[in-house]
Order: sequence, then C-alpha cells, then structure tokens
Amino acid sequence: MLNEVDLDRVLEHNRSAAAMWDSGGSSYDNVSFAISDALAHAAQRLSAKRGEDILDVATGTGWTARNVARYGARVTAVDIAPELIRAAQQLSRSVVPPITFQVAPAERLPFEDGRFDRVISTFGVMFSCDPARAASELARVCRKGGRLSLATWTPDGAVARLFAILGSFRDAPRPPVSPLEWGKPEFLEQLLGRQFDLRFEKGVSHAYHDSVDEVWDWYLAGFGPLRTLHETLDRERRGTLRRQLDEYHLHYAVPCGLHMQREYLITIGQRR
Repeated sequence: MLNEVDLDRVLEHNRSAAAMWDSGGSSYDNVSFAISDALAHAAQRLSAKRGEDILDVATGTGWTARNVARYGARVTAVDIAPELIRAAQQLSRSVVPPITFQVAPAERLPFEDGRFDRVISTFGVMFSCDPARAASELARVCRKGGRLSLATWTPDGAVARLFAILGSFRDAPRPPVSPLEWGKPEFLEQLLGRQFDLRFEKGVSHAYHDSVDEVWDWYLAGFGPLRTLHETLDRERRGTLRRQLDEYHLHYAVPCGLHMQREYLITIGQRR
C-alpha cells in the first residue's frame, strides 16, 4: 500500500506528467505487453544475478521489475505515477522474491549512494523533464562495477512518428529536451559517459493487432498520452486524430492484420 510519504515524493513539476500516465491505470499493462519483447531484451542484457539488489526506474505497472525478479534478484521499482504503482503491486503479488514498489521521481531517488548492484529503465527515465539530473541519479545509486541497462525509443523510428502526430494536436510548448534524444548514442555519452563505460545495441519491437479499430481501443484505454490528449479535444479534432492514427497504423498492414515494428536502442553501462 502507498502512504503519504510515497505520494509526497511526486515533485510539483511532475504532477501533470504523473496524472497523464496514471490515466491508463492497470490498462497500461497492455501497453507494456505490446512491447514486451523489448522489455525482455533490456532485462536479459541487465543479466541480474540471484541475491543482487536491482532498481527499476519508471517501472509503470512493473513489467520490467517482474522480468528481472525471474533471475532471483531483489528488485525495488519506482515510478512517479501512484495509480501505476498500485497496479504494479496488484499484478506482482505472486512474484518471488517479492518486489518493493515505491512512488519516487527519477530526478530524486530516495536511496543512498551505491545502493544497487544493477539499475534498469525501459522507456521510462527517458521521459524525465530533467535528463541531466536523472542521469546523475542513475549513476549515484549504482555501485562501482555495477551495470546499467536502458531501453529507449530512437528519434527516427515508428514511435517518433507517433509522437509527432500526438504533438501536432497539443498546444503546450515542447520540452526543452525531447525524450527521443535518449535514443541517440552521442546524447547518452554526454549524459552518462563520465560515470559509465557504455555499449549500444539496436532492436526492433514487434506487436500484432487484428485491425486499426483494435489498436485504437487498446491504446486509448491504457496509453496515458493518448487518453489525456483525446479528452482535451472537441468532437471534430477527435475525429481528425483518429483518422491520422488509423492512417499511421495502416502502414503496418499485413495479410493477418497489423504488424507493428518499433525501433529502439539498448544501452549497457558499467559503472566506473
């Protein structure tokens, strides 16, 4: 269960983002299921060992935390979205060893220096509003010789095109640093290269849906950025958004339905 200390850890500048991701609730787990091959890729490259202490940053509904727990590691997982943490707790009740879930921001992790043997974040820390601070925290809590594993979307792939569509309907200013910068090795070298020796590996996530109607319902239910955007639009603009997303998804049409392919980057770091 979450307490007031947990909820107070949501920094003021993160409250709107937390509400956006929270809006999908437990249905966000279906979004993770659709990219589960990429989540498994990052967890396998983390290569946790039995008895090690692992931190999963921006865990969502805990899919990656559960992947890592398969190795017998002791996993702590954090996120800024309280409802997602509640869903993660429910979905992870039978996991052994038990996973500890907490509300906490990537920019201010509530752990001592060098607390964890390995640190992972899958399509999570990349959305921090302060990349430099978040990167510093990843390094701070990872022990010397420990390992970092990140999965991030690339700036020139399918997810970038999706975000461009969603962004065209928003009136809010763009963030100073795009989350998609985390998909560039040169950007990651700037952020993390002083603290970690970095290696990179490209990947493509594969997801399958029967139709554009199914994929629309799937993401409108669980994907917070789409849910919250849809709620702000009038009827006409909702229709335009739906048509543009249907056209986007039809690029992935195959004889059996839709075969989504999303490009991502795995980053492996060894703490210096």
